[in-house]
Amino acid sequence: MTTEEKLNLIKQVGEEIVSEEELVNLINSKTQMVAYDGFEPSGSLHIAQGLLRAINVNKMIDSGAKFKMLVADWHAWANHKFGGDLEKIQIAGKYFIEVWKSCGMDLNNVEFVWASDLVKKPGYWETVMKIAVAKNLPRIIRTVQIMGREETESLSASQILYPLMQATDIFMLETNITQLGMDQRKVNMLAREIAEDLGYVKPIVISNHMLLGLLPPDDKKEGESSTDRAIRLKMSKSKPDSAIFMTDSKEEVVRKIKQAWCPEGDINENPVLEYCKYIVFGKIDKMVIERKAEHGGNLEYSNFEALQKDFASKALHPMDLKAGLIKYLNEFLDPVRKHFEENEDAKKLKEQVESFKVTR
Repeated sequence: MTTEEKLNLIKQVGEEIVSEEELVNLINSKTQMVAYDGFEPSGSLHIAQGLLRAINVNKMIDSGAKFKMLVADWHAWANHKFGGDLEKIQIAGKYFIEVWKSCGMDLNNVEFVWASDLVKKPGYWETVMKIAVAKNLPRIIRTVQIMGREETESLSASQILYPLMQATDIFMLETNITQLGMDQRKVNMLAREIAEDLGYVKPIVISNHMLLGLLPPDDKKEGESSTDRAIRLKMSKSKPDSAIFMTDSKEEVVRKIKQAWCPEGDINENPVLEYCKYIVFGKIDKMVIERKAEHGGNLEYSNFEALQKDFASKALHPMDLKAGLIKYLNEFLDPVRKHFEENEDAKKLKEQVESFKVTR
């Protein structure tokens, strides 16, 4: 692939790239692109964490990157997930890996690293301390969104450590790219700020889009930025009907998509259109909307823009769009369901995770 082809592929993943010039230089340098991603094991996996992450990781790999995926078990512990029960957190981490194994993530180019191992690496806690000394408390508190937190008054001491550890992870994993959601941008930028002062490579930050939740959006808050609003409206595990989960039944997918927010002709903050753009067209090159002959027959789209144009003009009805999306989602999720039905180890992990009480 040419540099331009690699860059265009990465741009399909990155809603924002800081900076594109640095990324081009990295590609042209022939230095191996090593991307950091990480996940906090906590409960069931929704489609943005599962299928969309696999799509994004695979596109980055196709562009020439290798991935180091951090299983952030200590971070989940610091963030009080599962009541701070590390054993449950680690079971959830193994469950997450099984999901990606079954939904097509290219695991030949992904190395999973457990945080509980990484924290034992020489220099880890020294680096945490150096960042803590270099940055004041307000700068660290501004990153609390990475933990799914909005409030700051009730933060525990462990949650203050969390962003210091996440920035350290980027350095200790010896990566030159961070590839996470826009909600992780603030801590990735923290790593960029401090990297060269500490003698590390300044990471290129590639931030992917966060899928909207399926529920109707509420009014914009006064002074709220577009990024903060996107974070607030993203799908949430605490609102099960706002998201499709990776092991949802076919019936659950039908129910959730049928009731999803999708006003006729409205392309703004429309989660059904977002699913089509980022998931369906992220995996396939053509989307077919099946309709009865008396309703005009099937519609075929070779790109999202054409589909969105028809929806905006009301040539494509929300019910037909939803029916088409349901078909593709269930096709994509069928291998995951099959894996957790037929693989005994995977089935046991799923049952264990589903039995755990999720805490905030």
